[in-house]
Amino acid sequence: MLPFHYTLPTKWVHLGMILVTGGTGLVGAHLLFELCKGQESIKATYRSKKKIALVKKIFSYYTDQPEELFEKIAWIEANVLDLPSLEHAFYDVKKVYHAAALVSFDPKDHKKLLATNVQGTANIVNLCIEHAVEKLCFVSSIAALGPSINDKPITEENEWTGGSTTYAVSKHFAEMEVWRASQEGIPVTIVNPGIIVAPGFWKSSSGSFFHQAAKGPKYHLPSGTGFVGVNDVVSAIIQLMEGTVINQRYILVNQNWTYKTFAFLLAKALKQPLPKNEVKPWMLNLFWRWDWLRSHLLGKRRRLSKAVAHLFKTQVFYDNSKIIHDLDFEYEDLEKSIEHYCAIFLREQG
Repeated sequence: MLPFHYTLPTKWVHLGMILVTGGTGLVGAHLLFELCKGQESIKATYRSKKKIALVKKIFSYYTDQPEELFEKIAWIEANVLDLPSLEHAFYDVKKVYHAAALVSFDPKDHKKLLATNVQGTANIVNLCIEHAVEKLCFVSSIAALGPSINDKPITEENEWTGGSTTYAVSKHFAEMEVWRASQEGIPVTIVNPGIIVAPGFWKSSSGSFFHQAAKGPKYHLPSGTGFVGVNDVVSAIIQLMEGTVINQRYILVNQNWTYKTFAFLLAKALKQPLPKNEVKPWMLNLFWRWDWLRSHLLGKRRRLSKAVAHLFKTQVFYDNSKIIHDLDFEYEDLEKSIEHYCAIFLREQG
């Protein structure tokens, strides 16, 4: 008998299904669109029903008939920390894309980050083992990788020596849970995307870059990091899940850009003046202190912690050659993708 809170698609077939956790998230929504183009049965977890409408909007960016694809999804209300709801989600599942996560750099979210990202992943892993799923893919982050050694690009082999943020620590220990699954006989893959550039999530996660750039700021951040388009992330994880590669991790970084380069690309596509002034280190030090005071006096969420301010002072480079070699993977033209996403933003914002 099916769990009571399944929302069955119109053409649902009772076969081994694909499960996407975090289906209403940035990666989850775009992943669902690609999966729905295939023939397999799909279900996805959500926490807030009102966010499901955003997934349908994401579908409309890529097709004139979003409803037809959207109806293929069986939606299940589930929290990664709520085992009974997860048990229902794992009914008849053969493959799992674990994309549900909490992304926060506010020190106040320390316990919540560790619970959601570490214990939540442990719950997913335990259910994968219990249900003997065919394969598990975990969407991690470059934050979970070790630091650069002798200024060389970071690779999948870098040794973890500790994270500067709780988010990084939570992703690292979440990966340890996934590796535990591999030791218990579950084939796994882990991907470590850079900053994911994607449309639709304009005021959260990396989507906030679009929202801020549209205001025409005069300053850009110093340093830089790895950037990747959401379609590259989706393409890579689907290829990894459908292929024969198991028990490997892959960095997903299209471009090692400075924040200045990224800010200029956004400004041009959004028809805003270029932010030619660089935020200086002393400005970062001043702002994170002011932000700390503001948070403690007014109870506001942190916008810049001391740890994140430190990260903005150093350019970091990532080596993306492993996935290119192993899968013959080709990254999309990220500049053209940014232009396309900015066009969507302008259309939606009027």
